[in-house]
Amino acid sequence: MATAHHNLFHLWRRRSGSVTTSAVVGLVFLVSSAVVLLTLTSRSPESAVKSTDPVLVDLTLVNNAKEKGALCLDGTLPGYHFLKGFGSGADSWLIHLEGGGWCSNLETCGARKHTELGSSNHMEKQVPFIGILSNLPSQNPDFYNWNKVKVRYCDGASFSGDVETTEQKGSTFYFRGQRIWEAIMDDLMVKGLASAKRALLTGCSAGGLATYIHCDDFKAFVPKADNVKCMADGGFFLDIKDVSGRKSIHDFYSDVVQLQDVGKRFPDCISRMGATKCFFAEEIIKKIRTPLFILNPAYDAWQVQHVVTPDVSDPSLSWRSCRLDIKKCDFNQIGVLQGMRAALLDGIRGVTKKKDWGIFINSCFIHCQSLKDYLWHSPDSPRINNKTIAEAVGDWYFDRSEVKEIDSRYPSNPTCYNMVFSKPYKHN
Repeated sequence: MATAHHNLFHLWRRRSGSVTTSAVVGLVFLVSSAVVLLTLTSRSPESAVKSTDPVLVDLTLVNNAKEKGALCLDGTLPGYHFLKGFGSGADSWLIHLEGGGWCSNLETCGARKHTELGSSNHMEKQVPFIGILSNLPSQNPDFYNWNKVKVRYCDGASFSGDVETTEQKGSTFYFRGQRIWEAIMDDLMVKGLASAKRALLTGCSAGGLATYIHCDDFKAFVPKADNVKCMADGGFFLDIKDVSGRKSIHDFYSDVVQLQDVGKRFPDCISRMGATKCFFAEEIIKKIRTPLFILNPAYDAWQVQHVVTPDVSDPSLSWRSCRLDIKKCDFNQIGVLQGMRAALLDGIRGVTKKKDWGIFINSCFIHCQSLKDYLWHSPDSPRINNKTIAEAVGDWYFDRSEVKEIDSRYPSNPTCYNMVFSKPYKHN
């Protein structure tokens, strides 16, 4: 057994006592357009709430972005989808940052230039608003009538890179995620964000990481709002070793950080440690002042596949079945995944002491849970203490109750959707 395998296994044992038989019974990345063939176990989406079709929202390009140098990887204009609020939500705003992994070199960034993750030429002209973006009270009870924005992701570094030079070894690349963030926020300010009374920044996956990065920035854009908070979904990526003992995700992030000069986002942090470490949520949250909600599965499917068991770490394919279906993990593999859960809980330990921060860590094998109606809020949604994710986030945002929901270990929660894959999530 590899050293990292031992480390994660024993981290679980230190936190939970002896390993029991019940533990056996019991991660582009989730990109919005990546084709991942999967089924959902325990129940299928067909059993979830049936309602009217979701509203389709048009793509808006930021026309003055070019003069600001705020461009997608290929030099096209960045964009977003905006659904205007109504009624009691007319002066409330929810901004969602799209996810889609990262690119760590010119080859992978070049490939993204030919997709919606690197070029607005390839973005859908309309997208459905569901889950936390839904305008249906049955699916989104607290935020259905707010102004809602889905910010498209086309920079490859969680809206945080900023490189002045565009010529890279004979090819043109715009590593300008930070400028895209600023240009889109400026555009939304003119459309009403400047007068918001309530505001919530959210994001999924790489967009969840971007939510951690930009949370305090967001509050600075709406200083007159009465209530400004952030909610990061599936963005707490762990700086841990894989099962072969390598720090694969750390090395990958290092390449992203260097390629797109992300380190300048964290001047205080890099004065204490390397810029790569500063790109992990565990370090970022130490400096965030704005109230924040951490939504993450303890067994994040993308992280199981690309942080704990990346392809390079498993040449014998002994993890192949487990990384596609948690029910097929053996005794020792479950121990490693429990160690991953323990590392997550260690990383958020300080948050449990912050009264105005929220936590929802369920024991599901999944990734990103706020953008699907049957996960976000439906009669069959995953629950902790009989509370859906939407109810937990709503209670926290509106200060109806303190929310620190941490599930017990897998397979304790029968309400979970556990994904089953035919192939792993894509990196890019």
